[in-house]
Amino acid sequence: MSAASTSRRIAATVLAAGAVVSAVALPASAHDEDRRHRQDARVEISAVQTGDRDRDRDHRSNRALNAEWVEITNNSRRTVDLDGWTLRDRDGNRYRFDDYRLAGRSTVRVHTGFGRDTRTDLYQDRHHSVWDERSDKATLRDHRGHTVDTESWGRDRRR
Repeated sequence: MSAASTSRRIAATVLAAGAVVSAVALPASAHDEDRRHRQDARVEISAVQTGDRDRDRDHRSNRALNAEWVEITNNSRRTVDLDGWTLRDRDGNRYRFDDYRLAGRSTVRVHTGFGRDTRTDLYQDRHHSVWDERSDKATLRDHRGHTVDTESWGRDRRR
């Protein structure tokens, strides 16, 4: 076998090895991206309580409005700065978190009506109901506008 033939075989082997490494590395990097996404998805909408306008004649009272809420849970150990994050309904009503940090392994309840904000309860200070008990969608977005989590209920859950 000539030296040129040996060189070609070595080059072909190196190229083939490179192709195999690339094929193996792509799924690994995609897996790393999935793992990174799961770690970023540490904050979620954990529960929604809508008002019942049909049953509650005084559905616009502050008490009725504060019985309507969305819970946001931080499943990680680290505190998450929610400053600039938003919570929206399907109609575009928006609540913006302002200077709020959600401690690790904790939950905050965002009420519709008026109240004094605490570590565990925040208030939108609205005079009307936001969450439709029949069908709606809550969307939580981070300060960059990226969707962090959604929760839908009712007859058209896909919207």
